[in-house]
Amino acid sequence: MMSLAACGAGLVLDLIFGDPAWLYHPVRLMGKWISWAEKKLRKICGSHLTAAGAVLWMLTAAPAFLIPFVLLFLTGRIDPYLKFVLETFWCFQILAARSLSYESRKVYMKLKESDLPGARRAVSMIVGRDTENLTEEGVAKAAVETVAENTSDGVTAPLIFLLIGGAPLGFLYKAVNTMDSMLGYKNERYLYFGKIPAKMDDLFNYIPARLTAVIMTAAAFITGLDGKNAWKICRRDRRKHASPNSAHTESVCAGALGVQLAGDALYSGKVYKKEFIGDARRRIEPEDILRAGRLMYATEFLTFLLCGGLIFVLLLSV
Repeated sequence: MMSLAACGAGLVLDLIFGDPAWLYHPVRLMGKWISWAEKKLRKICGSHLTAAGAVLWMLTAAPAFLIPFVLLFLTGRIDPYLKFVLETFWCFQILAARSLSYESRKVYMKLKESDLPGARRAVSMIVGRDTENLTEEGVAKAAVETVAENTSDGVTAPLIFLLIGGAPLGFLYKAVNTMDSMLGYKNERYLYFGKIPAKMDDLFNYIPARLTAVIMTAAAFITGLDGKNAWKICRRDRRKHASPNSAHTESVCAGALGVQLAGDALYSGKVYKKEFIGDARRRIEPEDILRAGRLMYATEFLTFLLCGGLIFVLLLSV
């Protein structure tokens, strides 16, 4: 019950403060560990790259869960309220809704100022594609896609894991997600080394992505967007992505806004073919970034109310 309360408090703190730039984030520590361990394991395992990636996954996932679990156990023995404060702080760090909204609004503001170079720079901070030659519509589209996709793996998925298992499970999810973002590329360097980290990220996000799509559809109705079309496009286009999970929330957002997302994109100078998601009822505009942000927040609130409420009832019945 205390973990549930800590999750709620952490959510509120994230909405108020976001991710302070001056505060060292645990995910940065995870990233440094992954980079160091990758170099060591490549030397040790030689050509057995898939096995090396599997070892790295275990050596990262295990401490990500066990370290906060042990620290919370020890602080709980000292004082339950100290444990609550620590877990609240960690939940606050794990959630990223405010940061996602803040970074996407930077793109919106640059577009409204007619500063296309500035908008390209701003969107380059939150997307992996090449942004130097994007049009205004292309910049807005990239920002909307990022908000839509990250509504699941950056907001609701960690929230769901926090609600189920508190900060230890939340940190485990962030470790899995971080390994995928660093190693899950289908290129020559990571095709085999990153295979296990990528597959495990798909597994961890399988249920959250689908649950988020349903909740996001409900959020579309609540925020005055086209919920009916959101569900229609989700059912039709949810598999139009290389990832088995990413297109679920992206298709809901495309349908809710009545725009077309995805399509071919340029990465490191190379064009990657992608299917379109949604129907182009109208052109994408800067305000769609704000609409996607409101949809993201509404989805987060509904996820907390529905999933948190269900867990609360289950805890009372035990």
